[in-house]
Amino acid sequence: MRHAPHPVDVAVGLGSHDLGVAAHCAALYRAGLFTTLLFTGGNSPGTLAWFPRGEATHFREHAIALGVPDEAILVEPRAANTGENIAFSRDLLAAAGIVPRSVLLVCKPYMERRAYATTRKLWPEVEVTCASVPLEFDAYVKTIGDEKLVVDMLVGDLQRVIEYPKRGFAVEQDVPEEVLAAYASLVDAGFDGHLLRGAVTDGA
Repeated sequence: MRHAPHPVDVAVGLGSHDLGVAAHCAALYRAGLFTTLLFTGGNSPGTLAWFPRGEATHFREHAIALGVPDEAILVEPRAANTGENIAFSRDLLAAAGIVPRSVLLVCKPYMERRAYATTRKLWPEVEVTCASVPLEFDAYVKTIGDEKLVVDMLVGDLQRVIEYPKRGFAVEQDVPEEVLAAYASLVDAGFDGHLLRGAVTDGA
């Protein structure tokens, strides 16, 4: 999204297989951009082996190890998809008496646009800024250690950017023709491990 991180009321770290999200949240906290950090995420089939006690729980522990005070962190441990990440985070904050006007979403680099589109749909009253670890693609793949996994996830994320507005899960995002062509090429090449079945977009 190329957003410039700036001080906000609350940061929300979106759970996933990438513990680098928690580390980046900790770095942004130490930079003084927020005083409240919420981690959200239960488990998906792809993260259960990595984070058996839940994504948000493991992210919290990692952030604390990196210097974020325990009292600065809230944990939402149930969300199983991005829509639930946003809706459950909003509700947990409200239950804690926190009604933010500005939110920083911290997630995987290729997930920024989908997280943004989902939040604009489900939490339209807040100003949304996105942040992720500032790495080029090759460097990011090395941090994960599995190129096929990263490309599968990237392709699946783009499919959701395209498909989810039709289902009422997110606001529309402009997808350039060259991006659609690259998407179709990657699907044809077998990078389909994270696709929504029955909804493969052919770029037409």
